[in-house]
Amino acid sequence: MSLYSFGLEPLSCHAWNKDRTQIAISPNNNDVHIYQKKGKEWVKIHELTEHSGRITGIDWAPESNRIVTCASDRNAYVWTLKDGLWKPTLVLVRINRAATCVKWSPLENKFALGSGAKLISVCYFEKENDWWLSKHIKKSICSTVLNLDWHPNNVLLAAGSADFHCRIFSAYIKDIEEKPGPTAWGAKMPFGEMLLEKRDCGGWVHDVCFSPSGDRLAWVSHNSSISVVDAAQGKEVTRLNTVYLPLLSVLYVNETEIVGAGHDCYPYQFSYAGPDKLQFVKKLDIPKQSSKSSVSAMQHFRKLDKKATAEEDDNELFTLHQNSITQLCIVEGEKAKVNKFSSVGLDGAMVVWDFKVSSASTG
Repeated sequence: MSLYSFGLEPLSCHAWNKDRTQIAISPNNNDVHIYQKKGKEWVKIHELTEHSGRITGIDWAPESNRIVTCASDRNAYVWTLKDGLWKPTLVLVRINRAATCVKWSPLENKFALGSGAKLISVCYFEKENDWWLSKHIKKSICSTVLNLDWHPNNVLLAAGSADFHCRIFSAYIKDIEEKPGPTAWGAKMPFGEMLLEKRDCGGWVHDVCFSPSGDRLAWVSHNSSISVVDAAQGKEVTRLNTVYLPLLSVLYVNETEIVGAGHDCYPYQFSYAGPDKLQFVKKLDIPKQSSKSSVSAMQHFRKLDKKATAEEDDNELFTLHQNSITQLCIVEGEKAKVNKFSSVGLDGAMVVWDFKVSSASTG
């Protein structure tokens, strides 16, 4: 695993390009910084500065090489690289509250945007008028949409929200795609159709994630629980209440293994083998060596002098991240077999983690 620091500002979200040589991050403000890997260092090569509010979501479409961003200014932009510069195109999302999250569909012909307006904007490009339009999904949503994830079929869309609900909708747009076939979640899929609604998820649903097959959906809630609903098992929900602080991000790394991370500053691995068989596997973080043991007495006193204190600083955590992890992303491999994933946190750091299935989860 590798630890990189991008400054002191919190990193609220990040996204990778196709070959993972560039990363787009937001340092908790209205700008997006794009860094390129040069040797062991990350060098800033672009700044995207169109938004007037804090960036809340970034997603990078690997095949079309387009970036979509959203922010608290209630706007979304699709960025295209032309002549070495990223050019923004405003999207007509039609929301009256802050945008909270955004994600490209698997085929990259549309994207979904969540917001505080109690709706989901599904956005697509209309060639006739040369602009990005949106259609709204409003059914039963009673509060802010906090996160989204696409089913592999490019049609179904999972959403977690602040009304303690987890839902799956159809985001089928007949103007740009063929009629979808039946899935384990349902057969009739007109736009906006709700195929699943799970209530009382134990608090705000901080993140959702489909399994590689799309037959399972995992989510994490503010009551420190992780849940999996299995469409192949009659949409039965299995919930595991943990003793840890709430998880903020969840990621499938293969069909049975799930990684979650949040306020505890390190990732956890979970395994799902069927109904009532969701279990904690292990903590993935390797304890960080204390900086006190690696500095000389002179360096130690200089450090205290800089802080204008004579007291020892006992606030250092023995973890790679020094504050809450806000988001997880795949770095190497596909969802069916992830070899590496990344995390960003409120400490301004990004960590690339190696993942290997342990014997505990396979036995």
